[in-house]
Amino acid sequence: MKLSLKWRIAGAYALLLILVLAATSAAIVTRFQAILYAEARARVDTTMHEIVQAALSADPFATEPFSSDAILPFFNSTNLETWASATTYLQVDDLAGYPIARSSNLGGVRIPPNPALTPAHPTAYRIVRADGRTFLIEDRLLRGRSSGAVIHVAERLDVLERTLAQTRETIAIILAAAIAAVIVLAIAIAARTIAPITRLSRAMREIGSDRLDRRLEGPPRSDEIGELMRSFNDLLARLEEAFARERQFISDASHELKTPLTSINANAQLLLRWGDRDETIRRESLETIEHESAALAEMVNGMLTLAKADRGDALPKEPVSLSHVAQEALRMCAGRAAEKGLSLVFEPTSESTIVEGDPHLLRQLIGNLIDNAIKFTPAGHVRIALGAAETTAWIEVDDTGPGIPEAELAHVFERFYRADRAHSRAVAGTGLGLAIVRSIARVHGGSVEAGRAPEGGARLRASFPRIDPRLTEPS
Repeated sequence: MKLSLKWRIAGAYALLLILVLAATSAAIVTRFQAILYAEARARVDTTMHEIVQAALSADPFATEPFSSDAILPFFNSTNLETWASATTYLQVDDLAGYPIARSSNLGGVRIPPNPALTPAHPTAYRIVRADGRTFLIEDRLLRGRSSGAVIHVAERLDVLERTLAQTRETIAIILAAAIAAVIVLAIAIAARTIAPITRLSRAMREIGSDRLDRRLEGPPRSDEIGELMRSFNDLLARLEEAFARERQFISDASHELKTPLTSINANAQLLLRWGDRDETIRRESLETIEHESAALAEMVNGMLTLAKADRGDALPKEPVSLSHVAQEALRMCAGRAAEKGLSLVFEPTSESTIVEGDPHLLRQLIGNLIDNAIKFTPAGHVRIALGAAETTAWIEVDDTGPGIPEAELAHVFERFYRADRAHSRAVAGTGLGLAIVRSIARVHGGSVEAGRAPEGGARLRASFPRIDPRLTEPS
């Protein structure tokens, strides 16, 4: 069964904490056990040291190892009672392993001999279970000239083991409670962490093209979830804007296409009814159909160009001289300028204006800028200037027309928009020329801007990343 993200997060978080708690508990128990055993051994060592020192002090001339047997009578049951306690037991054996003295608290328990004791290793530790009780025993071999003794100091471990068992039980109860709390906390944290994502997923399912005004709401967050929520809301805003532009484009395109189609249809009906009877009607209808169909073809070509520019990632590019394509565009526009009595002024530059791009699209961009200036300039001239900076090459088109109002500068590059003549057919054109200019500039990594020329007309300027001249000059 595939678990949801919530349960996977909760499970991973809980498992991690449970492992940490279990490891910490095990370390605490192990360390506590080591401390208890170390204390028991320290008590055994202290008792053994006191017994040996007391034995030595009983015979001022004795040394260790014993040089005489005079110290052996010290080891009797009466003396051993001095060090016996509720948990400390003592027994002294001769070298044959037979007990010669015992503390009374041993009762019937006999501490067995330790065969590991040797003159080379006179001290040893062991744990022995006798009469249902567990003892930590330190064995000590003392030898004289002809005899010796083995001292056994035992410490009961029953109390220690009960303490350890109680400690383990207490820690187990605490650990179980902590694990339950960790599981509940992990589920709560996972639920709280996933809640914004769940809301985001639900909102995404509910949002359609007609509900793009919705936004993901919630308390402000500064973490990754908050960043995801803000990014999603930004995406919705961009989608809403894009859909609005597309709807406006469809509306504008429908409006622009409706007029020529209506005109073509009306004139086609005239031809059907009167074309055979009236030569004038036939000629005028055919001229109108030709004109309107040419306008439709121009509009469709403009839309195709926009679509091609929008797919700029697949556009083949090569080094292109803006100066060369500008001169080609000037030759194409010279006839239209002459028809209106306008002069075209070309101002080249000595700097390199080589950019990377598609020469046909760049030629169309410059041609559209010049054609736009010719359309809206009733008299005077159109100036085309080239320039270059360190990393940028640009072309600038000025005219002596009425210019663009300040409030409309931000809209002149929108599709089907005409400054001061929005959706008007007073000036011939499709309303796509400057929109094509902007799309072509963008796909070449450049930009285009509109402003006011020094002589009062409009100024349109397109800028592009410039290729370093050293990369294009012959070596």
